[in-house]
Amino acid sequence: MGGTESKGEPMGTEIERKFLVKGEGWRAALRRSVDYRQGYMSEGDNASVRVRISDRDAFLNIKSATLGIHRLEFEYPIPREDAEAMLDNICRRPLIEKTRHYVEHAGHTWEVDVFKGDNEGLVVAELELASEDEPFERPDWLGEEVSHEPRYYNVCLVQHPYKEW
Repeated sequence: MGGTESKGEPMGTEIERKFLVKGEGWRAALRRSVDYRQGYMSEGDNASVRVRISDRDAFLNIKSATLGIHRLEFEYPIPREDAEAMLDNICRRPLIEKTRHYVEHAGHTWEVDVFKGDNEGLVVAELELASEDEPFERPDWLGEEVSHEPRYYNVCLVQHPYKEW
């Protein structure tokens, strides 16, 4: 997001659908995987502020606290050392740890997040779309849609980790 326009939407707009995942069928179309560690410094009625690191990059992210598939999101690269210090000293616990798998299906790239740590056992698939009504083919490994269920938002997994459900 951040300083570029995304799929025809204004800068900072995210349209994303989120689903539970059934089984391991998605692994057949796996293209690449990235480990993430992220933490939340702030969350409130209007927005959450997150820092995220991967094996190569670090970002500061601000996302509107609206429920649903259409939200504002701004993301900015930051020095990795700063991100590590924020994760270690400022962010709320538990940190979110996950491996994001990029999976191709019918012309779309799905992001399948396999959570670790306090959220181990949770697997969700996300799909970013150009518009709320953009059609997409549902892969057979896709389960129930949870786009409108806050407990599946990463920011909520800090307060109520999956292991406590």
